[in-house]
Amino acid sequence: MPPLNTEETRWFVAEVQPHERSLRSYLNRTLPSFADVDDTVQDCYSRILHAKKKGQVRSIRPLLFAIARNAVHDFFHSRARSATIPITEAAPMAVLEDRPGVVESICRQQELALLSDAIHALPSRCREVILLRKIKGYSQREIATMLGISENTVEVLAAKGTRRCAAFLKARGLGRQE
Repeated sequence: MPPLNTEETRWFVAEVQPHERSLRSYLNRTLPSFADVDDTVQDCYSRILHAKKKGQVRSIRPLLFAIARNAVHDFFHSRARSATIPITEAAPMAVLEDRPGVVESICRQQELALLSDAIHALPSRCREVILLRKIKGYSQREIATMLGISENTVEVLAAKGTRRCAAFLKARGLGRQE
C-alpha cells in the first residue's frame, strides 16, 4: 500500500468529510439499501479525489453533490442494464417446473426496469416519498418526521407518485387496460 499523502489527507478531512452526513442523508433518500449508500459514498469520495488531483475543485459541496447525483444516475442505469437475463441455457430444463419460465423472468425484469424509470421520472420530493413509503416501507408518520412535512402532504405525494407511475407504465403497455 503506498504511503498516504498527508496534504491530501488533511484536505479531505477538512473540506470533504464535514459533508458526509448530508451526503449520506441525500443518498439514503435516493438509493434502495444501506449497502448501496456505503458503496456510493466511497465512489463519490474516489471521484472527488480524482477531480482534486486534476485540479478541478473550486467549491467542494456543490461538486460533491453533483458527483453524488451522477453516481446515483449511474447506479440506476447500470442496474437497469444488468437486469437482463441471458437466453442461453446450460442445463436441460425439466418438463414440469414450479419456477417461472425464462420468458416470464425476462418480462418481470423488463417490468422492474420500467418501474425504475417511472420512479426516476417523478419530481424529486414525490420520488423521495415513494421510495421511502413503497420501497423502504416507512410509515407516513416516519416519512413526515424525516422530511419535515405533514402526514397529509406525505399521503398526497404518495398518491400523486403512484398515479404518475401507473400512467407511465400504462403508456408503455403495462398495468390495467380500461
